[in-house]
Formats: sequence, C-alpha cells, structure tokens
Amino acid sequence: MDTIGPIQNRVSRFFIDVDDRNWESVEGVMTSRVHLDYSSFGAGEPVDLTPAEITTAWKELLPGFDQTHHQIGNPLIESKEQKANVKVHATATHFIDGAEGGDLWVVYGTYNIALVHEGGTWKISRIQFNFKFQDGNMDLPVIAQARADAKAKAE
Repeated sequence: MDTIGPIQNRVSRFFIDVDDRNWESVEGVMTSRVHLDYSSFGAGEPVDLTPAEITTAWKELLPGFDQTHHQIGNPLIESKEQKANVKVHATATHFIDGAEGGDLWVVYGTYNIALVHEGGTWKISRIQFNFKFQDGNMDLPVIAQARADAKAKAE
C-alpha cells in the first residue's frame, strides 16, 4: 500500500487550505487535539489545542494579510503502520500591497509534522515549526493584526 503519496498530499492540502482560508478543511485534516509548537519562533510553550482553537487563532491574524503563501519542499516522510512523520522545508511569504516599509515579510524554517491514520485517512496530530530566519518588513505582522482587528469589528 502506498502511504507516501497520501501523507504528502495531506500535508500539502493543509498548507494550501491555510493560504486559501478554507478553515473547515484545515480543521478536517487534524486530529481532535493537535500538539502545536511554534516555540522556536517566540510563540511561547508548545500547547495541545483542538483544530477549532487553532483556526480561531489564525483567523485573528491571517486575514489581515492580502495574501499568504506557504511553500513546502524537500519532504522526508517516514511511516510505520498507523503513524507517520514528515519533515519539510518551508517558506511562508506574507503580503500586504503598499504596506509602509515593504509589501513582504518572509519566514524560513522547517516543519516536523506527525500524522496518524484514523477513520480511513491521515490526520495531523503534531505541528512543530523550526525557525531559521526571516526577511523583509518585520512590521508587517503588526500591520496585519491591525487590519484583521478592523475587519472583525466591521463584521
């Protein structure tokens, strides 16, 4: 049975759906609780959250960008029975047209993603981001947060 293709597609689908803001699909590719670790990027201690808790947090920031683009590559996939681990290089590009200080903020690193096979499909159970470096307008997240807050108040 080919497990590599479905595992790689699941991870790709996750990042594509985040960029498309397809939150229902993002939540659908995760287990009921996900170990989320962005500590290397200064996001505090790792936490275990529900998919809805994760997307709620992302909905509070990501819509403030005009676009985001997560590009993953060089996947290393190891699977055994009902578990898999995926390591990918990642570039996350964030864009706000005409932003003072520059339109782009780009974050580089790797992800370690664990998946389990349940209910006939692969689901993400752990996401660990390993920060390498960033480039561009470091104020773009603050601008995006202000824009997202304004959008939320207008709704």
